[in-house]
Amino acid sequence: MIIDCISDLHGFYPDLEGGDLLIVAGDLTARNTDIQHAEYCYWQYYLPYKKIIFIAGNHDGYIEKRSDLYIDSCDRTAKVAYLQDFGCEFEGLKIWGSPWTPTFYDWHFMKDRGSSIKEKWNLIPDDTDILITHGPPFGVLDQVDDKFCGCEELREAIFRIKPKLHVFGHIHSQGGKKMDLASTICVNASIMDEEYNPVNKPVRIIL
Repeated sequence: MIIDCISDLHGFYPDLEGGDLLIVAGDLTARNTDIQHAEYCYWQYYLPYKKIIFIAGNHDGYIEKRSDLYIDSCDRTAKVAYLQDFGCEFEGLKIWGSPWTPTFYDWHFMKDRGSSIKEKWNLIPDDTDILITHGPPFGVLDQVDDKFCGCEELREAIFRIKPKLHVFGHIHSQGGKKMDLASTICVNASIMDEEYNPVNKPVRIIL
């Protein structure tokens, strides 16, 4: 299966080759307006993939305010599916999406480290094959200067669940990279660098 992974678009729409599955791990628009979100949804619908799955990120306040609408209108059997603490299946793979990241200033879809955010990770089924989150687990493509910014509780969940693939973004400085964490392929799919320049290419995974 050909899987392309992107994240942190911030209004930039990269050229994509097409394939079986496209995963978009949040931070979709430049200014978080309703018009920009509509433009994003229109753009992704016509991409040459059998299935497109997207989640929100900490810049997607428009989605956070309208979560009920996004969830209620989501047909997880359709070509495009929005996931927010629930899952879908595609060609035998069980896929789960969640937008939460540890609290940082007053952005969106954030929970305090510890028990608060762990409650969200406890929702992930043990038989998940592909996990999509906006932020990384601790120590995995999450370094900014000399600091690791990922979520410790998410790392614990990865070791518990052992998905085949974990896709995230959020930390621009590590975008366009992949690494293995035990039996899981981890991908930081951020398109943007730290200066919000779209320099990182989509990450292609053959699963």
